[in-house]
Amino acid sequence: MNQTRLATIACGLLLSAAGALAQTAPAAGAPATPPVGADHAGILKSVRGKVLLLGADGSTRQAQAGDPIAPIDRLQTEAGSAASLVLRDGTTMVVGPSSRLDLKQFHFDATTRDGGLLVSLLRGSLRMVTGLIGKTQPDAVRVETQTATIAIRGADFIVQTDTAQ
Repeated sequence: MNQTRLATIACGLLLSAAGALAQTAPAAGAPATPPVGADHAGILKSVRGKVLLLGADGSTRQAQAGDPIAPIDRLQTEAGSAASLVLRDGTTMVVGPSSRLDLKQFHFDATTRDGGLLVSLLRGSLRMVTGLIGKTQPDAVRVETQTATIAIRGADFIVQTDTAQ
């Protein structure tokens, strides 16, 4: 299968997963705040196929819908798998098949709406819709790939990288 065909399939999976996520999204202006404490960055909304969570302490566990995401975690999807997650500020991310995403930094104060988000897409594809951090502090949201760092200014976008690591 050629690269263009694979990219088309990956984007199709991301869009269908994001569509399913949008059906459960809160009303406009209300962040999708998961019921986790401030020591967690967010929660896995849905998991399809084999998805692993790798903690900063080196632990690895099979991901399931409802699992909390730590401020520093790695999400890894196998071929034909995908996952969506919602961060405490309402940011939503859909990670496509054969992807590896590092949540390198996340902090958010719900009272002041002050925070920051840095994710690194090591391989695969990612769709992100920014939450309150992206809306109130656009320069505080960044996405890194192997070849670029993208500063996000409150948007809905898809990133794909073919670099394997």
